[in-house]
Amino acid sequence: MSTTGTGPRHLVRRQYFWGIVAIVLLLLVNVLKDPGFLALSVNPANGNLVGNLVDILRAAAPILMIAVGMSLVVATGGIDLSVGSLMVVAGAVSMEFLKASGDASSGGVALGALGLALAVTALLGALNGILVSVVGLQPFISTLVMMLAGRGLAKVITSGQNTAASNEPFRWLANGFVLGFPVVVLLAAAVVVAVAVVVRRSALGLMIEAVGINRKASRMAGIRPRGLLLTVYGISGVLAGIAGVFATASVMTVDVSRTGYQLELDAILAVVIGGTSLAGGKFSIGGSVVGALLIATLDKTIVFLGVSSSATPAFKAAVIIVLCLLQAERVRSLFRQRRAAGSPVSKEGVAA
Repeated sequence: MSTTGTGPRHLVRRQYFWGIVAIVLLLLVNVLKDPGFLALSVNPANGNLVGNLVDILRAAAPILMIAVGMSLVVATGGIDLSVGSLMVVAGAVSMEFLKASGDASSGGVALGALGLALAVTALLGALNGILVSVVGLQPFISTLVMMLAGRGLAKVITSGQNTAASNEPFRWLANGFVLGFPVVVLLAAAVVVAVAVVVRRSALGLMIEAVGINRKASRMAGIRPRGLLLTVYGISGVLAGIAGVFATASVMTVDVSRTGYQLELDAILAVVIGGTSLAGGKFSIGGSVVGALLIATLDKTIVFLGVSSSATPAFKAAVIIVLCLLQAERVRSLFRQRRAAGSPVSKEGVAA
């Protein structure tokens, strides 16, 4: 077995490795109940792929968006509790815009709704950055305020009512297909790749990690933490807005009470599962992708197994706790010690 930096042992040390293992085990549980769970088929009417795996990928798309934004924020030593509320703001803005336009077939109106929703969430995200970097509030407090204010803003925009609209190009963003693949999955993948290229092929990723490790030292090294924090929180806001558009366009209705509800917790879990340090200074886009896929797979498994809605939180928590224990360095070192103690080499050493 290889011991190099790219070998199997190195892979096992990656925190997201256990997320991949958990996904495989959850899929295996589903296959044991229904051997055809992983089967993919083509809808003869339109040539689109259908199946449980497609459903999981579609469900993972909004979680993936907010998890990627959250990983960047957490890497700076912060947290963004407002992403769920920014999702509903994006949904409220887009639905009200489409409703006011009254044009159910205009692609220009759809682009206008999308652009306005992302502009508003980018502004609110940047406001989080101002509160953190300029005013000096703790990220937890500033984003908690935005979490409450954002959902309240959505209720003001929609007059407290669930708003529905009709626009086929906008609906296509979440429900359409390209070459048989869901558009929402392709868009989410494109956004993730774009963010990963920007932060890993430029100095931005290193600067984010430097600020998370030591803000004062990074300033002395020539990095401007204020501008960087504004950028990171703004990106998080935009990605939350994209997630809100995905969630809203799928049903063409915004539920001001339920859209994006508690998804900030799923985003934080996805980030932690992926190996991003909550202390800041380290992040993994690929790990966040694994975390988002795990949460979507877990949600699908809960529904597929028929777990009672009252027991769902406990079931989900149990799986996450087991996964976090497997990721914990202290637990892994304990297993390594027990394995070393029972190895032939160790026994021969004791006998000698």
